[in-house]
Amino acid sequence: MTRKHDRPTIFTGRPAVSNLRKSNSHYWLQTTPAVAFRPDFAYLRVVLPVYFDHNATTPLDPAVKAVMLPYLDEIYGNPSSVHQIGVRARAHLDEQRDRLAHLCGSKPSEIVFTSGGTESNNLAIFGVARTLKAKGRHLITSSIEHHAALHCFQYLAKKEGFAVTYLPVDASGRISPDDLAKAIRPDTILVSLMAANNETGTIQPVAELGALCQEHGVLFHTDAAQWFGKEPFIDIRQFNANLVSICAHKFHGPKGSGALYIQSPLLPDPIIFGGGHENERRAGTENLPAIAGLVEAFTRFIPTPVFDRKQLQPLTERLLNGCLAIPGVHFRGSAAHRLANTISFTVEGCDGISLMAGLDLESICASSGSACSAGSLEPSHVMTAMGVDPRQANALVRFSLGKASTLEEVEHVIARFPEVVMRIRP
Repeated sequence: MTRKHDRPTIFTGRPAVSNLRKSNSHYWLQTTPAVAFRPDFAYLRVVLPVYFDHNATTPLDPAVKAVMLPYLDEIYGNPSSVHQIGVRARAHLDEQRDRLAHLCGSKPSEIVFTSGGTESNNLAIFGVARTLKAKGRHLITSSIEHHAALHCFQYLAKKEGFAVTYLPVDASGRISPDDLAKAIRPDTILVSLMAANNETGTIQPVAELGALCQEHGVLFHTDAAQWFGKEPFIDIRQFNANLVSICAHKFHGPKGSGALYIQSPLLPDPIIFGGGHENERRAGTENLPAIAGLVEAFTRFIPTPVFDRKQLQPLTERLLNGCLAIPGVHFRGSAAHRLANTISFTVEGCDGISLMAGLDLESICASSGSACSAGSLEPSHVMTAMGVDPRQANALVRFSLGKASTLEEVEHVIARFPEVVMRIRP
């Protein structure tokens, strides 16, 4: 078996073979002042691949995995079974719900476990719209939402007779509270706006937007999948939202696990039918291993954000400045209001798919917008909404760093990226 420390180590630059020196199964590039990226680095060592795509997903934390393992083995019962094996599983399910509710500052009954952020968004939007349609059929969202929200609104408008207002954003991707206030009508029943954008990292004034909805007596949902673990969290009330979507694999929890906070006494119509699970709000046997992983990751990485701003902001700023030195590269997002781990920009004369392929050949993992629309030939809807020319909107690059990201990795990307761009441009 290959041990971690036995993996070959690859370095920045493309030196002649004579410049590579082998030591203890690692390859080192001896640099000179002319090619060194920092004068105080006699050697620059980078283990590839460089993973700068943490907004798409994060690796499962080993401590979280350890908590999940008993639920894949000895605690195997169905929480709905009435015998002792099922009752034991039910006790663990209730304990996990109590733990998450305590961390969120909510009631246990206000937590619904789901399969992830997409289902949480679907349940919030479809559930509320269908429950309250007798009171009105006007919905409000923005033009930069994740497709897990946008496609819900498009379906409701096309198939179920709802009217949808899409709020605009400014050039930095920010939503104006004034625009929301003007858009609310007497028949508005739901506003759904994300807390932080997945493509640009732009942070929305979510608490102010939620307060406006409260003043007008309109329900407010926020997709906070990208917020948790990156921004300070006190309790669920800080969003001023009636519904909040949570996604475990964005903060080192397991994929296929999420939650939706639903403020009582709201009871949205279910979108999955079958048994009476989750207090009749979400049918299907609860995925206890994934739920345990979600709660453990939330416990470890949300009260103290795992994406530490003091650590990551200098790295993303260095990365941005290095990339902006390339002609035709333009920063996209908010300089003042962005997630510390996220940097996005467009590249003139290129396209997103070629850029991603070129970076991958250099063992750099990045994204061209949402991971859920990877491979799409359509320009980024977020870039288009921000007023970016469609030709540039189709050449978006997003780097999203994580807790283990290093300056050496940043310097490696800065060194390799200009060559990627030159190979792609006509």
